[in-house]
Amino acid sequence: MLRGFKNFVMRGDIVTVAVGLIIALALSTLIKAFTDFIINPIIARAQGGHSMGLGWQLGRPGNKNTYLDLGSFLSAAVYFLIFMAVVYFLIVVPYKHVQGRRGVVVFAEPAALKTCPACLSEDLPAAAHKCRYCATDQPPAAPAAGGPVPGGPVPGGR
Repeated sequence: MLRGFKNFVMRGDIVTVAVGLIIALALSTLIKAFTDFIINPIIARAQGGHSMGLGWQLGRPGNKNTYLDLGSFLSAAVYFLIFMAVVYFLIVVPYKHVQGRRGVVVFAEPAALKTCPACLSEDLPAAAHKCRYCATDQPPAAPAAGGPVPGGPVPGGR
């Protein structure tokens, strides 16, 4: 039983996910500090005066429970955008590059889809010959823009 657990934990993809999560948590802490101590003071300063921040008081003045804090929301949005950009450029892009060198395609573009003219299902693969829902024959897929037309002249051909 312990050998099976060890084999499960030591699989390459589990280790990769664990390392990715650890890096994401560390980056999250760093970006949270950036938004709390740099972005938030800038947003609060934009409001000016001695207000509670960028936002509106919906109830009695000075009551923090009825204060609509737009500054905190903007800070959270900036945090999210920075965090996702960091994860993409420091984890996803290098991972795609490494896997591409190994011949593995990750995060590929979704396959082209077409709509069935009979039942109007919109999730048929472009190369499908029959509809998976109503079993009607499908017309041949249209060529991609700029691609050769079937039966037509081949660009640059002899």
